[in-house]
Amino acid sequence: MSNLTKNYNRKKIAFKKGKGTYLFTSKGEKYLDFVQGIAVNSLGHAHPKLVKVISQQSKKLWHVSNAFTIPEGEELAKKISKKTFADYVMFQNSGAEATEASIKVARRYFYSIGKPKKNRILCIKNSFHGRTIAAIFASGSKKMTEGFGPKVPGFDHIIFRDSKPRFPNLRKKIKKNTAAIMVETILGEGGIKPIPDKCLKYLRKICNEKKILLILDEVQCGIGRSGDFFAFEQSKVKPDIVPIAKGIGGGFPIGAVLMNKKVAAGMTPGTHGSTFGGNPLSMVIASTVMDIIHKRSFLKNVKKNSTYFHNKLNKLKTKFPKIIKEIRGRGYLIGLQLYKDQSKFIKKLMDNRLLTIRAAENTVRILPPLNVKKSELDQALQIIDKVCANFR
Repeated sequence: MSNLTKNYNRKKIAFKKGKGTYLFTSKGEKYLDFVQGIAVNSLGHAHPKLVKVISQQSKKLWHVSNAFTIPEGEELAKKISKKTFADYVMFQNSGAEATEASIKVARRYFYSIGKPKKNRILCIKNSFHGRTIAAIFASGSKKMTEGFGPKVPGFDHIIFRDSKPRFPNLRKKIKKNTAAIMVETILGEGGIKPIPDKCLKYLRKICNEKKILLILDEVQCGIGRSGDFFAFEQSKVKPDIVPIAKGIGGGFPIGAVLMNKKVAAGMTPGTHGSTFGGNPLSMVIASTVMDIIHKRSFLKNVKKNSTYFHNKLNKLKTKFPKIIKEIRGRGYLIGLQLYKDQSKFIKKLMDNRLLTIRAAENTVRILPPLNVKKSELDQALQIIDKVCANFR
């Protein structure tokens, strides 16, 4: 009998080790892992450079209080600032922490300029920003909030539609006390639905007009997963705040809030803290991930190979029009929306040694590591083809 709580519906399979794109059971069974910790292992399992830096740093210093200067954190913050819109970075340990901290940053900004009543956050209904108490009410999902009352106040919701108008009644939803609009650049749990560049530009325009902040949640879609370092980059939009996590640690727990100079001014000593956030071990790991992803050809290869993969998946959609409804997403954040039962389909893929995971709207979520080999993509395509051919 397990002494773990039952809040996860765990599959009856366990893994002993991982290498690159593969996971291995204690019996030596080999699985192609296109879950990667739900977009966490951006460089696959046990990347040699990460193994090396973990070994080196663990022999020196793991943790020191944020009461002291942490040079490894200073170095990583400079790298992030140099490569992104951000002027300042605040380190956390996870995506949920990063989104909650982003909410605090937005509210604190308006408090600092003498507008404390400007504190409400406008989010997309049934989005996903984490499973902490404020984050679940930010999502507005009945499934996520049921049983966790009383309701956390301070959140309003808009609808994101698949057809125009994408954001009906957006302007009406913005009130005098609205502080920020917070959206995932690509909705992950919600069914792998990218917000079009035009819509991101529209959100930025509205925020400018109303003098409110734009928070783009890149926890799942950021750090190269879309083919760009951030999924919003091709829109040329500059957000005010961006929470990140998952892929930046390459499998090690780390989160961060990126922000511009304007909003950072409100974060004075004592306004926020994190015991483990910014620890030296996580900082050197994330710094190494940054170095690898920003090598000249890395993101170019992500775009090239993910385009190949998307094209092949669309050919399977044409081949199996009664099974595959739509191929969604960008880069290596991919949704295979089905007409039939996704759970059964995911089980069949796993029976054929391909690991995937679900998302909303009957969608199979496919999340290979960013450095996946073309031969491994072909292997996955063969398995998906086989499962489609025999799926009833």
